[in-house]
Amino acid sequence: MESRKVRTAKERSLIDFLKVYGIGTFFVGCIAVIAYQFVEPAPPLTFTIATADKNGVYYSFAKQYREILAAQGITLEILETNGSVENLRILQEKRADAAFIQGGVGKSQDYPELEGLASLYFEPLWICIHKDKPISTISELKGNSVVIGKDGSGTQEIALQVLEKNGIDAQNTTFLTISFDEGSQKLLEGSADAVFLVTGAGSPSLAAFLENSQIELFSIGRAAAYTRHHEFLSYVILPEGGINLAKNIPAEDTRLIAPAATLVIHESLHPALIDQLLQASDSVHDKKSLLLTDTQFPSPELLDFPLSKEAKRYFMNGPPFLQRYLPFWAATLIDRLKVMVLPLIALIVPIMKILPPTYRWRIRSRIYRWYDELHTLDVSWKSDRKVADQTSLLKELERIENEVRHVEVPLSYAKELYTLRNHIELLRQQIISHNGDKSDSEDN
Repeated sequence: MESRKVRTAKERSLIDFLKVYGIGTFFVGCIAVIAYQFVEPAPPLTFTIATADKNGVYYSFAKQYREILAAQGITLEILETNGSVENLRILQEKRADAAFIQGGVGKSQDYPELEGLASLYFEPLWICIHKDKPISTISELKGNSVVIGKDGSGTQEIALQVLEKNGIDAQNTTFLTISFDEGSQKLLEGSADAVFLVTGAGSPSLAAFLENSQIELFSIGRAAAYTRHHEFLSYVILPEGGINLAKNIPAEDTRLIAPAATLVIHESLHPALIDQLLQASDSVHDKKSLLLTDTQFPSPELLDFPLSKEAKRYFMNGPPFLQRYLPFWAATLIDRLKVMVLPLIALIVPIMKILPPTYRWRIRSRIYRWYDELHTLDVSWKSDRKVADQTSLLKELERIENEVRHVEVPLSYAKELYTLRNHIELLRQQIISHNGDKSDSEDN
């Protein structure tokens, strides 16, 4: 029987505990739900980057990005295009989230929704000519057939600007808007006099073409002058033997002009993905180049579009703290939830301070409410100490005592319960003692 009473007391204690702390937990939950409405949505795990054709350097770099991002659970879809000019249009139309863009092919005022992340490496303008038809200046190409790249390519955009500075246009020269592979074949056949190509120094197709004994790489003697006319161009030098040491290609230091390959995004790309994209670019492009230059890549310089605020922070402070030590999903989750953590802490702390006193008050209220009746009896007895009244008071005390015996409280509050029973007994003894004294005086 006793064991049953103990279990019942424990059950009652647990119910009281759950009632008090359950209400507190409910309020905290409501606050959390309200705060969660202000949490940013989770970043998408798939986004698209526009490159160029599959044989180009952009596509090759995009595949390296894809492998790095896949390790973080992010899928990078690669969109094959004709080149930088088309990539700008695709970005503006939001058919891609990011793109490789050749410097100098777009202006920020024409594409207000685009932002720059980083310049990645120099992409020189390579001018290949036949050794049987050497030229000393670009202006000598007037009246000849020149391969300027496909429509929509960055090569065509730069080639036209350079040729225009030399008084060459479609009215006085034949422009062949075909790919480098097609153009190189025409140059070998003699149906083209020069091939323009803008690409990185590590392009395998370019290296293979320059190894042909019939082809010569044109050195731009006035390279520095071009950089004064076009701010997006830089003056770089390809050292002797830079393409092939064994065959000593080129045979001497070659002066080139070069825009920078840049990473451009649509402003809607999630900030967490921007950080991941910048970390991937660090891994892929933080390498030495064949070109002689002091510029360190990736760089926040040499951009045609305003630098993204996330990129600016990245170049100043490096990757976000959480992304340095946690997987992408965990870092982004914590970063998103920090919006609601501070308000929750500000509210939970006072709630947690209130709950223990509330719980104590609830338990002790079962004991202390009897003191009201006990005090009423004590006052009644002191004001009217007739024997009949005393007898009824003793019966009332016995009722209170019986009910108090059924009060169940946790063991930690048993002291207050037994103190109440002692007070009941003390009042009973006072009444009985006073009644006995009164009887003795009457007998005398």
